[in-house]
This record gives sequence, C-alpha cells and structure tokens, in this order.
Amino acid sequence: MLKGRHLIEPYDFSVQELDEIFDLADQMIDRPRDYLDVCKGMVMATLFYEPSTRTRFSFETAMLRLGGQIIGFDDPNTSSAAKGETLADTIRTIAGYADVAVIRHPREGTAKLAAKYTGMPVINAGDGGHQHPTQTLTDLLTIRHFLAGFENKTVGVCGDLKFGRTIHSLVRAMARYQNTRFIMISPDELKMPSYVLDDLIDGSYQETSNLEEAIGEVDVLYMSRVQKERFVSEEEYLRLKDFFILDREKMKLARRDMIVMHPLPRVNEIAEEVDSDPRAVYFEQARLGMFVRMALITKLLGV
Repeated sequence: MLKGRHLIEPYDFSVQELDEIFDLADQMIDRPRDYLDVCKGMVMATLFYEPSTRTRFSFETAMLRLGGQIIGFDDPNTSSAAKGETLADTIRTIAGYADVAVIRHPREGTAKLAAKYTGMPVINAGDGGHQHPTQTLTDLLTIRHFLAGFENKTVGVCGDLKFGRTIHSLVRAMARYQNTRFIMISPDELKMPSYVLDDLIDGSYQETSNLEEAIGEVDVLYMSRVQKERFVSEEEYLRLKDFFILDREKMKLARRDMIVMHPLPRVNEIAEEVDSDPRAVYFEQARLGMFVRMALITKLLGV
C-alpha cells in the first residue's frame, strides 16, 4: 500500500509499486470521467520556493481533475518564509489545513527534511540539482506508453548530463529494468557524474560527444537543455549552450520507431521543425505527467 507514503526520490517505490501507479494512470487516461470526484473534500498544498510552470500546473490540474482543492504559493516572498519562518514550522502549519503537500525548493534535501515534520504525504517536486521524482515517473510512463514496456531498451541521454537532475533520475530508474543500455551524449565539460555511472552495470553504457553517430542506435532520445541557472560562469554557459541541436537532418538518421523526449522547457536544443515529426513526443510527455500525478495523489491519499 502506498497510502500515507512520501515520494522524495524515484527509488522510494519498488518496481512493482511503480507499476501500480502506471496501471492506474493508464485507466485514468482511458476513462478520466471515472475519477472526477475521488479526491472530493481533500486539499493539496503546493509550496513552490522556486519558479515552475509545467510541474506546478500539472500538479494543480491533477488535483482539480480529481475533484480536490488547492492552497499554496509559487513565490516564497508571498509566504511567511519572507518573515523568517522555518520550513519545519511551515510544513507543520500546512499539515493542519491540507491532506498532501507538494514542495519544490532550490536547496537539495528540502523535501526530505519537510517529510520529517509531518505525517501527511510529502511529494518532492524538485530540490535543486538533486531529485525530481515525479518527472521521472512522467518519463517512465511516457516510455511505457509509446514503447510498450521498459526492458531491452537503448536510451540515449543528450546535452547537460552533469547538472541534469531529470536525466540522472531517469538513468538510475531505467537501470532497474533488464537489458537496458545507455548512450551518454555530451561535451566533456558536461559528462555524466561518476556517482551515476557507478550505479550502472559494467558494459551497459557508452559515452560519446557525437549525436549523429549515436542517434541511429537508440529507442529513446532524451534531450535536455543546458541549464543557465546551474552555471557559475556566464562565459562557460554561452560556450556550451548550443553544443547539440536536434534538427530534421539528424532525425533522418534515427529509427522510425524511436521517440524523442524532453522534460521542457526547451531553449533551442530541439529545432521547432522537429515538432511535426510523429517521433517527437515531448508535449504528449508533459500531458502524461498530469495523469501520472493524478495516479500518485490518489495512491498516496488512499482513495
């Protein structure tokens, strides 16, 4: 049972528990009207200490589609945090009003800390460069939806592999499935950190800086933007931000059943001309994120 549990890292749930969430999400995709009132009378608190569009809207829409209500903030300057209130006091106060809390914070470990001070379920909606577990659930559901499963897949991750928390989480999550192979595509300065690679089976991955050579081998190409907010040096960011750009010519080298994913927002790492390619699923990926969050909320609340 997932009722009352926290989701701080993608690995907090077993593969079998994730399957329960994905199965429910599939039912919600097929029959959304069956779930319009399952959270009626319940309240979700959204505590967003840093900017977000897709994640916040996705959570809020998910709760509204389940019949629940929402309280919260999307700017800490409009909350008591601006007066110096501690996170512990905030979460204990919110627990008196809400049934589940969603927290996003620029500091790593904040969601885990918040979970120590409350019995209501806490969902990590991103903590700095650390974890973004509901994006990982979104990514997994997207792969399952379009490729009918997780096993025997070759996953190419491209772009900012050094700071890309969504990529770190996806690689570690996909590594739990049989015969998964990874191709890490990045410039040397943005290579995958060793702590992620150390968790992988020897021989299950390769590293390259050549997108054109790798694209024909993958079932999934997961693109990412070079994140300006993670760089100390503006000059370094400007030098690396256009290292990889996926365009129509590169797509000609890919398999016909390959899918292109992206956590969004994109900058210019995927040319707009790719949007019309049926293999480009990143906007559908964002839509599926709403359903997986609906399923997650339902499971954690036990309704």
